[in-house]
Amino acid sequence: MIRKKDELDKMRRAGKVVAEIHDVTRAAIRPGVTTMDLNNLAAEVLAKRNARSNFLNYHGFPAVICTSPNDMIVHGIPGDYELQEGDIISIDAGAIVEGYHGDAAYTAGVGEVSATAKRLMEVTERSLWAGIDKLVVGGRLHEVGRAVQEVAEKAGYSVVREYVGHAIGTEMHESPQVPNYWPGSPGPTLKAGMVYAVEPMVNVGSYETYVLDDDWSVMTEDGMLSAHFEHTIAVTENGPEVFTVA
Repeated sequence: MIRKKDELDKMRRAGKVVAEIHDVTRAAIRPGVTTMDLNNLAAEVLAKRNARSNFLNYHGFPAVICTSPNDMIVHGIPGDYELQEGDIISIDAGAIVEGYHGDAAYTAGVGEVSATAKRLMEVTERSLWAGIDKLVVGGRLHEVGRAVQEVAEKAGYSVVREYVGHAIGTEMHESPQVPNYWPGSPGPTLKAGMVYAVEPMVNVGSYETYVLDDDWSVMTEDGMLSAHFEHTIAVTENGPEVFTVA
């Protein structure tokens, strides 16, 4: 869907709230902090900015952010888990401002992390920006996934298949989806005013996954590390505009 100027302005504001949640939670990440502590900080930002969470109660999800450590890929439920030195933790956050959504994620290390973890996070974030660079007027949507996959696989990693990016606007998840891999067809032609959430999930090992008994937390099948980065981006005549940065 092509968004009008006033709609894009609201999405920019939602994106700034998400960026603030990222800044506040990132600054709090250290050993001994619980994932619920991070959730509560995010809730405080939402309240301060008069924004609503698009995660809370979404299909029954019980929190305002997702917190996914180590071999948990996405959709982790905040709770009493205490961050440990050497962990990595993915924080996925969203906000609604005047009915319009922002959505973004990052992965960060807790204290000193392994070289493997550092490289995984660097490659995953680089794959995100490679995908974002493809969001140009006249381009094709699935070139985003081709670019993500090329960066990740060149580094020897795998890209999760079951969970993908998406269009975003008055709903958090809108059609079409944005695969993080080349699905075999070029996809829709990109036009100014389209807005997408691009979110590569990259694993050290296999891309196979399973879901815990909580029906939310997605794990790597082989128990190896995973990282997740995401931004909300508009296609414009001047190139991609990232809404979820400070």
